[in-house]
Amino acid sequence: MSTTELIGYVAAFLTTCSFVPQALHTFRTRDVRGISLGMYSVFTAGVALWLVYGVVLAAWPIVVANAITLALAGTILGMKLAYGARGHR
Repeated sequence: MSTTELIGYVAAFLTTCSFVPQALHTFRTRDVRGISLGMYSVFTAGVALWLVYGVVLAAWPIVVANAITLALAGTILGMKLAYGARGHR
């Protein structure tokens, strides 16, 4: 594995892991008041495009990171849509 590829995997790991605390917090509390629907909608669409970009380039650090991030961000967005509409705390 090259140094460049290693940097890519470490960066992918760190940025992807940054979503885990928010997802766990939202799962546990169902509190979505502090989550911006607009931001998560645009962010999730952007991550989906990064995933496609990574697939086209066969850049596996980009693909792996964005596939996991898309799942996490999509889950948080889904919870915002579900819990936010019902007025959960």
